[in-house]
Amino acid sequence: MQLEIKNLKLPIGSRGLEEELELLKNAAAKKLKLNNKDIDAIKINKKSLDARKKDDIMFVYSVAISLQQNISGRFINDKDVFHYNPEKYQEAVAGVEAIENRPIIIGSGPAGLFCGILLAERGYKPLILERGKDVDSRTKDIELFWKSGAFNEESNVQFGEGGAGTFSDGKLTTRIKDNRCDWVLQKFVEAGAPEEILYINKPHIGTDILKTVVKNLRNRIIELGGEVRFSAKVTNIIIEENRCKGVVVNDTESIYSNVVLAALGHSARDTYKMLFDKGIAIAQKPFSIGVRIEHPQSMINEAQQGEFAGHDALGAADYTLTFRSTTTGRSAYSFCMCPGGAVVAAASEAGMVVTNGMSEYARDKQNANSALVVSVSPEDFDSSHPLAGIEYQRKWERKAFEAGGGDYHAPVQLVGDFLSGAASCKLGEIKPSYMPGVRLTDMHLCLPDYITTTLKEALKDFNRKVKGFAREDALLTGVETRTSAPIRIVRKENMESENIEQLYPIGEGAGYAGGIISAAVDGIKAAEKIIGRYKSVQS
Repeated sequence: MQLEIKNLKLPIGSRGLEEELELLKNAAAKKLKLNNKDIDAIKINKKSLDARKKDDIMFVYSVAISLQQNISGRFINDKDVFHYNPEKYQEAVAGVEAIENRPIIIGSGPAGLFCGILLAERGYKPLILERGKDVDSRTKDIELFWKSGAFNEESNVQFGEGGAGTFSDGKLTTRIKDNRCDWVLQKFVEAGAPEEILYINKPHIGTDILKTVVKNLRNRIIELGGEVRFSAKVTNIIIEENRCKGVVVNDTESIYSNVVLAALGHSARDTYKMLFDKGIAIAQKPFSIGVRIEHPQSMINEAQQGEFAGHDALGAADYTLTFRSTTTGRSAYSFCMCPGGAVVAAASEAGMVVTNGMSEYARDKQNANSALVVSVSPEDFDSSHPLAGIEYQRKWERKAFEAGGGDYHAPVQLVGDFLSGAASCKLGEIKPSYMPGVRLTDMHLCLPDYITTTLKEALKDFNRKVKGFAREDALLTGVETRTSAPIRIVRKENMESENIEQLYPIGEGAGYAGGIISAAVDGIKAAEKIIGRYKSVQS
């Protein structure tokens, strides 16, 4: 008999997995009024932290156990005990139509990679075309940019192997409920991610480990007969009679297929324009803009973990904050919070400043940072053009570039000065992590009034929720504009473009996901559509 037991609690402590499982086995046996020898096996399904009482922080678990065959099910009446029969990922049944050449996937972010993995495993030998470089070459270009300001429009935090998420915190949290999420996590573990991501409540990989993981995913696709090309920018698509017939790479090479999956990143602005010019149905979409805020990680730990701050078992604390302004009617919220990380330069076009956040697996840097953003809608774009959201982003990114001095330094303002309306002229205790450098200025120069007004109200509200959040020398770095895609490539229920057959827009850049896991799941769903329609290439 297999059971799931929820709400098992253990006090925090530094312990290995083997000891943790033994303690949980004892706790499960006690709850079921059994001897722990009656439990044949135990595994952790979910592990989360309950820090509501700062003087009594606990880990809370959901576990799956296997019992001896002679044990009855009398304890199923307990509200925390259930029969355990996990829903497993069901593979799509292959279709009967023939593919004209192998499937083409544009982009090697999470949607492209996981679409590629599934297609490769099922014998479809996909071709992945990535405009940027492989992750090792990309890392060198990014580090050069951060050190010297030498910007590369085709190899940066937005473009290259693994997509924008490779240079982030590697967060694997998602709001979607889909058993494909477990499949994605398992593939990450097989590719080198820590096994704990299978059960911890807020899993993350960290950019240092994620670089290795995406290489291993790429190599797996190649081992299975697929191909991955770098510096292979799709500059045109081939359309005949409202059907996509293939793509043009780097303006010179035509590649034909009747299956083209557009797994674009949310910053592929030139590709968006190309698709629009070709008549692909595209719609405006809301997103959010704002700043990055930095605090000492030690302050966040103390605010969130109380007397247990700094405990080895807890690691760096995070937060999730939301606010709605009665003045502007807009929502403000923290986004992509990076404990023990850095604010990073994330521009994808020359003459613009864009910020993002990044943490390594250990999350052991001095500062905590998070995006602090406010919702914007198509009504703010002052145009009904489908690509107006892109121009809206560009407007504020250019202003940030100018406010930062025109050399990819970022504009920075202390929270105290921001709230009082004064330009900053000196730093406090907190030192900015953004490279290649910052310029003290006034954030009002690079954000609209309705955003700054909402942020000021939100900062005061968040200060009541996290002690010290609005401290005078907390740093605001601008601007954060890439919270999600500013467009949606309209598609039908079968995931084909609304008006061009055989073109499948997928993932975050197409407007259908919001993070690594949801983008990967969208890629898997698209692969299932292809599998369900077509025979494999090797059939």
